[in-house]
Amino acid sequence: MAFAPLSENVIGSFVEKETGNIFQFSKNPELTLAPPAHGGKNVEFPYRVWVTNPIDGIDSGWRYARIGKTVAHIIVDETDRWVIEKWNIRNMRIFDV
Repeated sequence: MAFAPLSENVIGSFVEKETGNIFQFSKNPELTLAPPAHGGKNVEFPYRVWVTNPIDGIDSGWRYARIGKTVAHIIVDETDRWVIEKWNIRNMRIFDV
């Protein structure tokens, strides 16, 4: 389970199906594009999913993501490989802000 810091403007949450863990997400203030795979187009990742408590200088506490109703694509490695995991999700909710 991971929750955003109180200073973050959380816009929604979801449950990861396999583990049952709850994750919150917020808008990504940056334009984050994953490089094209196999000659395709750059793909935008408009959200930040909060995955852990931030640790200064070590981890930001969030990962870039694309979130749909039943699937979230999470960038877990931003080095030259750009590893993207596909998470099956349920109970995706957008909060009234």
